[in-house]
Amino acid sequence: MASLQFKNIEKSYGDTLVLKGVNLDVSDGEYLVLVGPSGCGKSTLLRCVAGLEEITGGELYINDKLVNKVSPRERDVAMVFQSYALYPHMTVRENMGFGLRVARLPKQEILARVEEVAESLGLTDLLERLPGQLSGGQRQRVAMGRAVVRDPALFLFDEPLSNLDASLRSHMRLELKRLHKRLGATVIHVTHDQIEALTLADRIMVLNEGVVQQIGSPRELFDTPANKFVAAFIGSPSMNFFPCTGSNDEASVDGLKGSLSFYIEGPFWLGVRPTDWVIGGDLFSGVVEIVESLGAEALLHIDLGSYNVVVQASEPCGFTAGDTISLGLGCYHLFDRETGERLADGAL
Repeated sequence: MASLQFKNIEKSYGDTLVLKGVNLDVSDGEYLVLVGPSGCGKSTLLRCVAGLEEITGGELYINDKLVNKVSPRERDVAMVFQSYALYPHMTVRENMGFGLRVARLPKQEILARVEEVAESLGLTDLLERLPGQLSGGQRQRVAMGRAVVRDPALFLFDEPLSNLDASLRSHMRLELKRLHKRLGATVIHVTHDQIEALTLADRIMVLNEGVVQQIGSPRELFDTPANKFVAAFIGSPSMNFFPCTGSNDEASVDGLKGSLSFYIEGPFWLGVRPTDWVIGGDLFSGVVEIVESLGAEALLHIDLGSYNVVVQASEPCGFTAGDTISLGLGCYHLFDRETGERLADGAL
């Protein structure tokens, strides 16, 4: 497989700097997921690894070899795109074996590899079909099979599941998990889907405007976000935030009654995840505006007067629109008001 090193990677288009000094080591066999808002540079970074974009500054190493000037074909990487990128006039068998034919492998070896990978991905009965005769999930499996059959050092996934419906995405997440476990492959996966990132990744890298915000395990990013941006981006529904002012070992939420025992002077942000509210507490009181029932859970949208918050509760939650509700704090996160950097976290 492959290990990677990003050393101060920069990428610019004209005067616009898209990647601003990315530094990261990716271990052999690791599953790294890149997340961030649209335009943050995650797909650009992936294309730089593939050799489809030229790096403006810094150094990229694959298996300790500097590859800045190495052609895409010589990097031994396979990329799976959001659009599948299958040849419509070729059968599944021909699509999967195309890269091997270009590499001039013996015909019997190509047939054997395609049959083996097709069986592992449940595509054996579809090998003679054209892409137009397949469902979205089947086409995505063919695209993955075409990558796997090459046995590359590195897999690059660019939002491979975003065109699928919810049930197919769930199924394909399991397929990716099984594939990674079976191959022990090194994977870099770009996605905007929170669940996809949290369930697949060994580590997640969060990008914003070309700058790395935090790198860590899904648990680390969820429990101890490095800054307010990561706290807001990781987790769905998003964290609730309140501007606070601390003085004399007490803090107050701007515009709300009540005080908190936070030993921080000056302005800061209080962050509370929807799962960390205590229903029936004595900190805030508000009115339930909307109840979203999700089966085993419900999301309560609550008007506190100056703020609207989201609270996650178990079903049956016992609340309907118009009910008055009181809230306390379980776990919390504190961030600097100016820089957004994490100050502290804990539980009351």
